[in-house]
Amino acid sequence: MRAMKLYERQVGRAEALVAIAALAAWTPTGRTGGPLHPGDVGWHLRFEDALVRDALRVWSDASGPVAVTLTDGPVLHAGMAPRVTADRALADLLAARFAQVLGDGQAWCALPEGSPVGAALVRDGWSPDPDEPWVLLVCDDLPPSAPAGVRAVAVDEAVAAERVAVQRAAFEGSTFTVQRWQAMRSSVAASLCLEALVLTPGGQPAAAATGWLSAPGRCGLLEPVGTHPEHRGHGYGRAVVRAVCARLRAEGASAVAVRTPSTNTAAVALYRSAGFREVARQRPLRRLST
Repeated sequence: MRAMKLYERQVGRAEALVAIAALAAWTPTGRTGGPLHPGDVGWHLRFEDALVRDALRVWSDASGPVAVTLTDGPVLHAGMAPRVTADRALADLLAARFAQVLGDGQAWCALPEGSPVGAALVRDGWSPDPDEPWVLLVCDDLPPSAPAGVRAVAVDEAVAAERVAVQRAAFEGSTFTVQRWQAMRSSVAASLCLEALVLTPGGQPAAAATGWLSAPGRCGLLEPVGTHPEHRGHGYGRAVVRAVCARLRAEGASAVAVRTPSTNTAAVALYRSAGFREVARQRPLRRLST
């Protein structure tokens, strides 16, 4: 059996470009390559350096990066190099190291579909989470422009407070602030970030969405999308999704993907109405407490 070394590197805000570049290289054209996209890292860069460094890891062998992981509490999201698929020894080693990072308690691991790392975890006693799957939706017929008659503006410093207000209203418990928006938009992922804010006819902020590019000609990502509770039911969410998709298309995205829990039927309906189609239902692997 060949000896193999796997190098784990925790990366902070300044070094996160290493993770972003690897994920961009692994992103397919028509959909995301799994549960981790460069935009997921970009969105996480709203946090302070210590929080980023604690969550973000790049895993490499002698040939270079083979995986990027982002942990959120007991959940590990992973993106992997295509060559992992053909290397069972490497997959087994990654599975063992991922489990080690998650500690001894109940944990979840979200992996690309069909990953041999998942097969290795199953052999070690992990199993698909029986609870709600996540729905992956993709739009590959991107609009050439924002919807007519809708007041959609690009998000910059002048409207950052309004964009943050929508996020905090749309997601209970949100910790998003103008300072964290500034941290995200000044990060190494800033060039990948495209945001839109839709206003009501009276000028009130109604919906906001953030889109993320990958490598040129690859699939983009929406993360996050939110509509202010006081302005739901008027098409503002659909409008902001279409506006950001149009901007992603203009910047070279081949398609746009979004993920949402299957139980969030309102979100699924919103994305379908904006031209997205469901392409997969994904269940993370779960390990009970050891």
